[in-house]
Amino acid sequence: CGNQIGAAFWQQISSEHGLDSNGVYNGTSDFQLERMSVYFNEASGNKYVPRAVLVDLEPGTMDAVRAGPFGQLFRPDNFVFGQSGAGNNWAKGHYTEGAELVDQVLDVVRREAEGCDCLQGFQITHSLGGGTGAGMGTLLISKIREEFPDRMMATFSVVPSPKVSDTVVEPYNATLSVHQLVEN
Repeated sequence: CGNQIGAAFWQQISSEHGLDSNGVYNGTSDFQLERMSVYFNEASGNKYVPRAVLVDLEPGTMDAVRAGPFGQLFRPDNFVFGQSGAGNNWAKGHYTEGAELVDQVLDVVRREAEGCDCLQGFQITHSLGGGTGAGMGTLLISKIREEFPDRMMATFSVVPSPKVSDTVVEPYNATLSVHQLVEN
């Protein structure tokens, strides 16, 4: 869920900055170019690449984002994913499967942060209902907070609803996540 929302965000922000699905500027206003560096790095050939790291504990969502209309916009190295998933289990995302992948994710986050002229903060889109977004998402947030304590952190957290619930454990995953979100 978080990666789908993130992909929609990048599609919208690219459009607002006059970028096509390949990151090429086709805009009509200097204003679009003025703030391009807030979200994008300029690559070779007048191409712009999102300063984004996409994370999941299974490859399915990553494959869907890559196959989507703006999938070619992202750096291939910025897709970080595992093979096993968290099985809608907060603890697997936070303590086992997610903990195995979090250092690799932080390496990519560091690389992106080092490429910024003036890092202001982080925006994270994730779900609180599943094991990855809730468990690994909160682990990643706490690790980023440790490493970048003076930077802003904005989370866009999808809270489960009893009307649209996929699994019975969603409220538990969300409850375990809220404490982490408040602390970080």
